[in-house]
Amino acid sequence: MSSRNVATALRMFATLGPSQAGEASAMMGTGSALLAQRAAALGGASAVNKGCACRCGRVACMGACMPMRHLHAHPNPPSDPDQALEYLREGNKRFVNNKPHDSHPTRNLDRVKATAAGQKPFAAFLSCADSRVPVEIIFDQGFGDVFVTRVAGNIVTNEITASLEFGTAVLGSKVLMVLGHSACGAVAATMNGAAVPGVISSLYYSISPACKKAQAGDVDGAIAENVKVQMEQLKVSPVLQGLVKEGKLKIVGGVYDLATGKVTEIA
Repeated sequence: MSSRNVATALRMFATLGPSQAGEASAMMGTGSALLAQRAAALGGASAVNKGCACRCGRVACMGACMPMRHLHAHPNPPSDPDQALEYLREGNKRFVNNKPHDSHPTRNLDRVKATAAGQKPFAAFLSCADSRVPVEIIFDQGFGDVFVTRVAGNIVTNEITASLEFGTAVLGSKVLMVLGHSACGAVAATMNGAAVPGVISSLYYSISPACKKAQAGDVDGAIAENVKVQMEQLKVSPVLQGLVKEGKLKIVGGVYDLATGKVTEIA
């Protein structure tokens, strides 16, 4: 799906009611229509209604024409996915070496106020909900730099996909990282078939394919495989797939080491 079609769908769905949106979905197909519905549900409707000033219909231009809603927090926003990924690498290196950037990222009230009007994150994440994996900190980023979704086991769900489509197609993130971590309890529990209360075991369904690919008892291997499995799940999205084909997005994987703070990339 082209950027022009995405933008057109976004503007159209912002003006439709639920029943009309359903009819339009059937007419347009799942790609553009699904993104528009998801974006509206995630709070993108006000941006869609305004559109871009020049009415060219391009998502990239919508961001440029709406500076108050799409405010870059990073002083030198990356120009492409490769540069965005390099920013993450450099940030993690600073974190591991305990040498945070002198002037950026800023995590103070001034930056809070500066980004209150809008956001333009350069990277998006699907990370585990583990309290020891604070994405912004381990990549040495500040307010407004990264768009983060978190769920136990860093698994893909419809809601996660919708959020990441919004963060990339609408907000403009240029790199999307699926981030697992060492000693992941969700992966270990799935591999061991541990009895858990409530609906926690529902996580097993999404993680079990990775455990089957890894050798028996190899939790570290399963953690890495799980990152790969979830990456492939995201690549099924027509929206994300389209951005990748257009060279506007790169989907990558990584595993964070709880003991060292280092993120190792996974191909």
